[in-house]
This record gives sequence, structure tokens and C-alpha cells, in this order.
Amino acid sequence: MNLSLIGELNELEFGQVIRPHDSEYDRARAVYAGDVDRRPLVIIRPENSNQVARVVGLARESNLELAIRSGGHSAAGHGVCDGGIVLDLSRMQAIEVDVDAQTAWTEPGITAGAYIAAIAEYGLATGFGDGTLVGVGGITLGGGIGYLVRKHGMSIDELLAAEIVTADGEVRLVDEQNNSDLWWAIRGGGGNFGVATRLKFRLHELSGVYGGMLVAPVDARILEAFITEADAAPEELSMIVNVWTAPPFPFIPEEYHGKPIILSMICYAGDADAGRTVVDRFRAIVPPLADMVKAIPYSDMFPQGDPMEHPISVARNMFIDQMDRSAAETVLEFITSSTAITATAQFRVLGGAMARVSSDATAFAHRTSRIMAHLAAIYDNPSEAEEHEAWVESFMLALRQSDFGAYVNFVDGRQKNVMESVYPGATGQRLSRIKAKYDPANLFHSNHNILPAKS
Repeated sequence: MNLSLIGELNELEFGQVIRPHDSEYDRARAVYAGDVDRRPLVIIRPENSNQVARVVGLARESNLELAIRSGGHSAAGHGVCDGGIVLDLSRMQAIEVDVDAQTAWTEPGITAGAYIAAIAEYGLATGFGDGTLVGVGGITLGGGIGYLVRKHGMSIDELLAAEIVTADGEVRLVDEQNNSDLWWAIRGGGGNFGVATRLKFRLHELSGVYGGMLVAPVDARILEAFITEADAAPEELSMIVNVWTAPPFPFIPEEYHGKPIILSMICYAGDADAGRTVVDRFRAIVPPLADMVKAIPYSDMFPQGDPMEHPISVARNMFIDQMDRSAAETVLEFITSSTAITATAQFRVLGGAMARVSSDATAFAHRTSRIMAHLAAIYDNPSEAEEHEAWVESFMLALRQSDFGAYVNFVDGRQKNVMESVYPGATGQRLSRIKAKYDPANLFHSNHNILPAKS
């Protein structure tokens, strides 16, 4: 295809077209990762699957780079490219709820926050991570680990069907009965196999939770006890335990500013009285510095994010087997030694419904992993990148136990030789074979890329 045609794209055929000279261009190319500054040739915002198929065909025929953007929150900045086409799904936000069947069809450009708010009007919920601004398409295809992961599983476990535009431009229905190999692959395989244009989810009755933020002082004993208690809790409880140096938040006593604390986000998806009993076990470990845990609507677990926030960070994602005293001491040693603006270690105890799905049932192979750890340094001076990279790499190696897995949605662009950790052994081999079937030329490679198997 003649590249001059890029300047003559028909918006009726393709959707909104944004070029470098347009006033929207700089905002449209910005992604969450603050150190990503790429300049695509064109940004196209289709409004339906037929327009998506035309954009895919345009990229295939012109041999231009193609990046797919749902919410733009890829840690590696995969939602934008240099000199190519960005297929931006943000105009595709329709949602159709079947209250009687407790299912919903949604388009992939809707944010998790908007989806959760829309479904909450019916007293229903689907589990999506812990942030409002991530796109439903991206978080789902990578797996989806959020506040309902122990109670109802991952987002891919709630996925019932999808509509996918594959590299050949075909619009395919994908579910248990249709394109079953592709159905297996998209549940955890990320954007390697096509563009999701519609997703069908299972819904659960959930009008409220007992949840919110609990802030506590921390030492090795306290951190070990928090993780141990989270592991022993009923499946209704999912929580995020963040260990970081306390910022000058008004709800944290001044004498703790600049010192390590636990900032935990707690969600008990069940009866509030039962939830209070469970959370009281954490309150008993150490008197909280701030306690905002109470009966709230589920949607209140997702405070509004700042769309203008673009942090610069370096991170490592991993799984660990346990948080014993030695591991807790390692965490505190590294958090206190970092020179970053913010150094953080985030822990999520898994198990429950997520672990009851067979490890080979989907492309997410880490069903038996016990605790997900995410280690990160946020900084503002790009010249410091090497220093913080060395810190987080050393932190990962010091905390490493027997589980060498990683979660694709949290892998940043600097983590090297990570694909075997994300898709180990037979999972990776199976994904490569499916990739060769549906995308043999690797059109969809702006992602944590699965290479097509060689024939």
C-alpha cells in the first residue's frame, strides 16, 4: 500500500484519524509510562469491529508497525509505537447488561472504573484489577488479578466469549465452541493473537464490600504477620499489602513520614460483620496509623485515578512462596536503602478460586503460585535509571525463592529474558503454535511477544 494514502484515510471507513499536526496528537500518543515518548505516523480510533479490521488490514498491507491501545497502561508502553499506526480503542466503550443471565457484553476501550460503575447500578460486579483507568481489553487478555481474585478468580475466569479481529482481518467469535485454540490462548496470552472488539463477562451479585485502606507501622514481624493472616483468611478476602516509605499524607502521623509503613488495600466480598471480624485480625497485629476500612459500595474500592499522571519507574514482577521473617527483613532492607522518590514492594496473597482452575486450562500458567510480588522504584530524573534498575534487579534476586514465574500485565519493558517466566514450558510452546496459525507474520508484536513457531 502506498504510504501517502495514510494522509487520505477516510474517517467513515476507519474512524477518527489523528496525525502529527493535529492538536490532539500529543495527548493521544501519551501513555501511562512517563519515560515512553514515541511518535506514531498516525493514531486511528475506530468505532466498531469492521473499522478495526480495516486498520489491521492497513497495517498488514503497508508493513507499518502496529500498536494496540486499550487504556494505555502497559508498563512497557506497548500502546504506542514510533513511525507506525496506533489502533486506539478508546471510542469503543459500549456495554450491554443482561441482568437475568448475569452477563455483560462490553467493548474493550471502556476503562475498568467505568465498567465497574455501570455494572454497580444493577448490584453486580466483575473482578478487574485495582485501578480505574486501565482498559478492560488489556487487563483481561493478560489475566486480571484484582479485589475479587480469591472469591471469583481472575478476569479471564469470568470471560465467557470474545470477538477478535485476527491478523487476516477476519472477525471471529471465540468461546468454548468456536475457535477453541484461540479461546485458550487469549485468556492470558495478551494481545499476541488479535484485537478484542467485544468481551462477554459473567457477573456476580455484589452490592457492597467491607473494605478500604488500612495503614500500619512495619517491621519484619509485622510484615510476616500481615501476609500470614492474609493467607489464612477466608476466600472472600483479597488484599494488597504495600510496603513503602510513608509520604506526607495528612492521614499518616507526621512522625512516620519518610519511614517504612504498610499501606494495605483490603476488600472482603461478603457480609460486613463477617468482614469486620476478619479485618480485626489485622488490626490486632499492630495498632493502625490510619483505618478507613468499613462497609462501602464495591465501586468505592476504586478511587478516581489521575489521567495526567505519567510516572517514570522501573519494576520487577515475580511470585514468592512465603513471607517468612528472613524475606520480610530483606524487603525492609531494600525499601530503606533505595534513593528513589518512592520505593515500593507490593504483595498479593493468591489462592482461592484462582487456584482451583487447572494450570493448563488457560494461557495463564501460574495458578498454584502463592504470593505475587511487585517491586518498583519511581523517580523523576532519567539519568538515575541505571541506579534504580540495579536496585530493583538486586531486590528481585534477593527475594527469589522457588517460583520463577511472572505476571505479564505487570512486566515492564526493561525486564530481560522474561518470556519463559511468563509462559513457561508447555504453555509457551502451545502459544507459539497458535501464534503461527493466526499470526504467522507476527503482525501483533507490540507486546510481550510470543514468536510464531517455526514450521
